[in-house]
Amino acid sequence: MSIPSTINTHNWDKATTDLDNTGYAILPKVLTAAECDELVQQYTNDTLFRKTVIMERHQYGKGEYKYYAYPLLPVIQQLRESVYPKLAPVANGWMEALNKSTRFPDTLAQLLEHCHANGQLKPTALILQYAKGGFNALHQDLYGDVFFPMQMVIFLDEAGKDYEGGEFVLIEQKPRAQSKAIVLKPAKGDMLIFTTNFRAVKGKTGYHRVNMKHGVSEITEGNRHTLGIIFHDAK
Repeated sequence: MSIPSTINTHNWDKATTDLDNTGYAILPKVLTAAECDELVQQYTNDTLFRKTVIMERHQYGKGEYKYYAYPLLPVIQQLRESVYPKLAPVANGWMEALNKSTRFPDTLAQLLEHCHANGQLKPTALILQYAKGGFNALHQDLYGDVFFPMQMVIFLDEAGKDYEGGEFVLIEQKPRAQSKAIVLKPAKGDMLIFTTNFRAVKGKTGYHRVNMKHGVSEITEGNRHTLGIIFHDAK
């Protein structure tokens, strides 16, 4: 089955409800085990990438990631193009609820035109690799003034088999309240969609902004790889 067909088979009404209620949604088995393995095997093919980041050098955590170069691999391009139109209405709903003037276009191509007009020209899709002891500190992937409020990560290894630890962590920072930790461990091939920066949450007096950060807990055994797909480009 093609990537667009696979994306269309999922329950986007449920995903939308989950994003509105929690700031994240999990879509199971978006990639096959073979597709996951191929992406991991391609990690050493430097012709696919524009930049490598050693996380310790920047105090981002412990591990390594590589940004893909344009043109993106077909599987990544198709995921980016197929999922974005499902999320744009959710993003616009959040902006409307928060009385923000920002609106997001219907297609990824239109969003990227806006990025490029603002000097954001570099692709942001990346693959991350962690060994034992690796982790990713809490952060947000903004990359410039133009950013889409949701992104996604696809898990390329099987938790409990290929690695231990390495939970995906979301921190929800409500105004005038203690922060809430959300700890997730999706399966190989699953796609996790989550809030890039903030989302709209309904309270007693209307909607308010809730900030979110994400990271990865320490890997205690094995190796962990994920594919990160951010919809906006970078400066």
